[in-house]
Amino acid sequence: METGVVISLAAYFIAMLGIGLWAWKKSTDSIDGYLLGGRQLSAPVAALSAGASDMSGWLLLGLPGAAFVAGLSASWIAIGLVAGAFLNYIIVAPRLRVQTELTGDAITIPDFFEKRFEDRSHLLRIIASVVIVVFFTLYTSAGMVAGGKLFESAFGSDYSLGLWLTAGVVVVYTLFGGFLAVSLTDFVQGCIMFVALVLLPVVAFSQLGWEFTGELAAAKPGAFDMMAGLTTLGVISSLAWGLGYFGQPHIIVRFMAVRSVRDIPAMRNIGMSWMIVALIGAVATGVVGAAYVIRTGTPLEDPETIFILLAEALFDPLITGFLLAALLAAIMSTISSQLLVSSSSLTEDFYRIYLNRTASQKQLVMVGRVCVLAVALVAILLAYNPENTILGLVANAWAGFGAAFGPVVILSLTWKRLTRNGALAGILVGAATVLFWIYAPVLADGAVLSTVVYEIVPGFLLGGLAAILVSVAGSPPPAKVVETFERNESERLTQRAPPNV
Repeated sequence: METGVVISLAAYFIAMLGIGLWAWKKSTDSIDGYLLGGRQLSAPVAALSAGASDMSGWLLLGLPGAAFVAGLSASWIAIGLVAGAFLNYIIVAPRLRVQTELTGDAITIPDFFEKRFEDRSHLLRIIASVVIVVFFTLYTSAGMVAGGKLFESAFGSDYSLGLWLTAGVVVVYTLFGGFLAVSLTDFVQGCIMFVALVLLPVVAFSQLGWEFTGELAAAKPGAFDMMAGLTTLGVISSLAWGLGYFGQPHIIVRFMAVRSVRDIPAMRNIGMSWMIVALIGAVATGVVGAAYVIRTGTPLEDPETIFILLAEALFDPLITGFLLAALLAAIMSTISSQLLVSSSSLTEDFYRIYLNRTASQKQLVMVGRVCVLAVALVAILLAYNPENTILGLVANAWAGFGAAFGPVVILSLTWKRLTRNGALAGILVGAATVLFWIYAPVLADGAVLSTVVYEIVPGFLLGGLAAILVSVAGSPPPAKVVETFERNESERLTQRAPPNV
């Protein structure tokens, strides 16, 4: 490994650990501070934290790889994500910020569901928590695999060493610094990712010149055709990725943590600007990278490593190290968020409810740290074999979360007639539909339905329909639940208005 690369990566790791140490001393005395940062995130930190924890290594590996192979037709997923993220800021963010605070100061999504519907049986809370812990443990494992493979492919080091190094740094700053450390490191990591996704395609383009368009079009007909190789259902499936945003706990928890409703417009503007530029940069990296490989004849076995190839070929080792740190940032920012959300569910939705209702704040913070470590260790064990088939399930977790939680989150924030049973039906039907779509061999030759249309489409629609029908068919929610909903909505409108001068 080049000395410059080592220096850049070492500086990155030290910076992340330093932020974790600062956050440890700042706001981890209470469980609200440890798991939600005391609801005091500024708009820029909340916005970039949401973006960085959302995109993961997919932004620098998966999307450039798809654009490398398919050209601009890979952009439909990015378009769907932009639309979904924007609607998430408009529909979910302001309402969730107010309702989670006023409805019993809920600090997790399952906690909010229980308090929103006054579910004293805890059934809704426990099912939502199980979904979160299981899927996020698998998600976390996938991120750690990505870290191990990065060290293996880019640096020629041992896979296990890369796995433990990536996991070790993330676990240390998450375990000690909690939500504040995760959010601040996400902010820094988001800035690094942003610079990398602007710098790399611009430098690659300057090396190639405009002539690359003709060369690429000749070598790959359809590279600049948005509909190349796509059907109508294919476009719908790509756009439907945006539906997943409404149900991703590690993203929408940032809406709960921002300082106030009045900060959300600024958070939205910053977050959407970051996202649009980053996605354009990722697609441009893949397209320009394809032209670079064609012109230079550079061998590339895995299209998803085009970012790494360009970083190593075009830059001084010190800058290459920075660009590879951006890739690590994308991976680690998502791992840390998933660890903390899993820990919050285990602490708040299991330990506090079933094991120790009178636990002190100090005890809860300690349990939260133990849960971070426990989830991380399980994820590391799952990731130790990079070919473990369990990672196939992780590829569908976005659809699972989106279909199970998305309709229920939207309806619980916007429709006072939604009942506890309706919410429970929505979660179960949404999740079951996604699983059926992925695994049931009901088509010819044993093919599954996900080969026809992305599973989040039927999962989201049927989950939402189930929540509505069960709510309408059953008894109305208790008058107190409706009254609380109306009071919270009135408070949201009051908080949104500018203060009197």
